Amino acid sequence: MNTPGSNNPRSDPVAPVPMRLRRLDLAAAEHDPVVAAERDALLRRGAVPDGRVRDAVRAILSDIRANPDAAVAAASARFGGGLADGRLVLGPAEMAAARDALSPEIRAALEQSIANVRRFAETQRPATTVTEVMPGIQIERRWLPLDRVGVYVPGGTAPYPSSLVMGVVPARVAGVAHVTVASPAGRDGSINAVLLGAAGLLGVDAFVVAGGAQGIGALAYGLPGAGLLPVDRIVGPGNAWVTAAKIELVGEVGIDLPAGPSEGMVLADASADPVQVAADLITQAEHGPDSPALLVTDSAALADAVEAEINRQLAGALRRAILDQALLAHGRIVLVPTLQAGIDFVNAYGPEHLSVEVGPLEATVALLRNAGSIFVGPWAPESAGDYATGANHVLPTGGLARSCGPLAVEAFGKYSQVQRITRDGLASIRRTVGVLATAEGLEAHRAAIEVRFRADPIHDAAGAATPSQEADR
Repeated sequence: MNTPGSNNPRSDPVAPVPMRLRRLDLAAAEHDPVVAAERDALLRRGAVPDGRVRDAVRAILSDIRANPDAAVAAASARFGGGLADGRLVLGPAEMAAARDALSPEIRAALEQSIANVRRFAETQRPATTVTEVMPGIQIERRWLPLDRVGVYVPGGTAPYPSSLVMGVVPARVAGVAHVTVASPAGRDGSINAVLLGAAGLLGVDAFVVAGGAQGIGALAYGLPGAGLLPVDRIVGPGNAWVTAAKIELVGEVGIDLPAGPSEGMVLADASADPVQVAADLITQAEHGPDSPALLVTDSAALADAVEAEINRQLAGALRRAILDQALLAHGRIVLVPTLQAGIDFVNAYGPEHLSVEVGPLEATVALLRNAGSIFVGPWAPESAGDYATGANHVLPTGGLARSCGPLAVEAFGKYSQVQRITRDGLASIRRTVGVLATAEGLEAHRAAIEVRFRADPIHDAAGAATPSQEADR
């Protein structure tokens, strides 16, 4: 029996083992193939889920394509995310009621977030342009908003009204006529009141209560029983099942980009505050157990201080289990020999979120090419961008920041080319079209030009009509 003051060690609480983040010393990569392989794996991680998830998603979508309403309901019953009463779609009246029931504090916060996102989005609206390529040939590049857009909002373990704002506001700024949102219900079979209220504030037209692949399938194929038509494009972040579904549907519906787990990186030198750096890494890990959080630094002393600070801050964290999983599995400290080597690694990695705390600050930022959203200096935490700066937080992951940008107004519209050609304009390119069409063996293309000039043959350099044109006469 243990008694107070006993020397029996079982009577004392066991101190938690300090967390150690995996370290990658890039200076060793030149001669150590193991280190080089770990570096390359980070750089080539990708955002596309593995084949097993894609196969399962393909089967779910096949069922939804054949029988949308029943298949979505069945998938929600199997995987979760449906309403307790079985309804698939909530309408504007329910969203308006949730809007009116918001507390003044939450409504004010949502309204400021919406206003800031709208203000930034309004600077992105594309313009229609007209170019006279040469006299008589005019090309209009006409920008038009899409008719129907679907916005997926992650949910399940936590609601994300901020992601709803990021998806719906630029769609409205673009002029999209109909916006449908899809998001799963919580484990109790209800939709979060703040999320539904935010949808009411934004004037969402329909709210599909379904998550994962079935939520994406409902947007893509519609729900005829609920009077919901298919959308033209689907945007928004999500888990591996959401990402796999979006990829599978390419060719049937437009998507913004495949997005894997949220990821964050801090580029810092010895001048950075380890308390702030640790907080920024923990912020990123809080997104989920598969979220990478990396510190890139040329200072081993800063790395040690940040690691110690992470352990201190974790002690009181509410989502400790998720944070531990994320940091143990996907947390990294990347030691670089120089700041330039750190910049090169950042550009090769292409992080979704990048915080920069180095000197010189702006000179370094100017060299950073590949990141979804860059947070500059000690007063720019990543969480500010998640909620209130106005920048969009739907960002490329898995290295796609090397080729893609944040969600923006452009994603909610498209361009059409309108070509206006006069007789003189066509005459000026007549020979070019004929020569190239003949070279490609597409004589009907040449003939479509020549039929318009039946009484006006093309002359060769010597001034005589060419045989083919004489025959046409």
